[in-house]
Amino acid sequence: MTMRMKTHLTSFIKSNYRELVIGGILASAIFIVGHFSGGFIVRPDSVVLPFYMGINIFSFLFCWLTLALLISKFPMYKVLGVFGLLFLGAIAEYFMNIPNNPITIPLLILFWMGVSYLIIPKFFKKYQIAIIFTYGAVITYFFMFRRTSNYAEDHHPVVTTFLIVSISMMIVLWAYDRWKWLTNLRADKAKAELMLLKNQVNPHFFFNTLNNLYGLAVEKSEKAPAMILKLSDIMRYTIYDGNADYVYLKDEIAYIEDYIELNKIRYQKKVEITFIKDIPYSHKIAPILIVIPLENAFKHGVESLMENAFIKIEITTTNSGIFFRIKNNYEFKELKSKGIGLENLQKRLAMIYPNKHKLEITKTEDIYELSLSIKTT
Repeated sequence: MTMRMKTHLTSFIKSNYRELVIGGILASAIFIVGHFSGGFIVRPDSVVLPFYMGINIFSFLFCWLTLALLISKFPMYKVLGVFGLLFLGAIAEYFMNIPNNPITIPLLILFWMGVSYLIIPKFFKKYQIAIIFTYGAVITYFFMFRRTSNYAEDHHPVVTTFLIVSISMMIVLWAYDRWKWLTNLRADKAKAELMLLKNQVNPHFFFNTLNNLYGLAVEKSEKAPAMILKLSDIMRYTIYDGNADYVYLKDEIAYIEDYIELNKIRYQKKVEITFIKDIPYSHKIAPILIVIPLENAFKHGVESLMENAFIKIEITTTNSGIFFRIKNNYEFKELKSKGIGLENLQKRLAMIYPNKHKLEITKTEDIYELSLSIKTT
């Protein structure tokens, strides 16, 4: 045992000393009654004594720790009430040592239902009708056949099997319910992260555009109305279509074209922009995705160059996917890192198109090129 484990164990014992003492007393009482009733304790032959003694010790420790945990989490009267059912069941088994005594089976069922209610209350309440119906059927079967002459041979094993199977099914159902809950939780978390990534796109773009729009309005420029219209279209697409899981590629391209025209007005300098489109297939794509590399091209390319800035964009489709390439020049000293925008793109691609995309980036001293292929089928 490592020093760290010893520290944790010592801390646990100190913080739960009262619960451990009470749990030990209750577990001892249960096992003493179980020993005399023959209901719980395994009485081994001398040949396999060490093995069965090990089982009994493990069972005692498990019962002890379980009781201590329950006492620390729930009111004492609830724990005593539930385990009192097991205690009474053991006494009934001892004084009415017949397979068809009318007390032990109902008490065992009530005990198991009580433990389930304490440990997994939400699950119990969710499936309480099914649980009550199942155990009600077991008890009904038991009382229907307990007085028959062949109960011990034919019906008692059936009742026992029903109990074991119903408990096993309940545990499996609880495990499935937990798995489903965790799956939904991960899906909701991924959806929330994806929405956050979407909301991170272009915030400074809107602020800069509004500043430029203010300048054009002060100058009473003829470009102001066109700029307002483009900005309105972009904001409408971002707010409404941007919340969708997928949009048609043609709508994303229209958004990109508005984005390009607005940036031409913003920068007020000559930028050579080539946009090649070949989209014979009508695919859908995650919205506001391929605009991220374009934003980087303007931010790290056009802004860093005084003249001769260019951006080349190519979007093509096949029957199975979409291919996107963007190429731009830049001032080498300006491109120090891949930036938040590219990290955003990589995270969104990993979440939306796992194992269905390929992203490649090549850089020279003054040319940056990004290519992205996405499988949509």
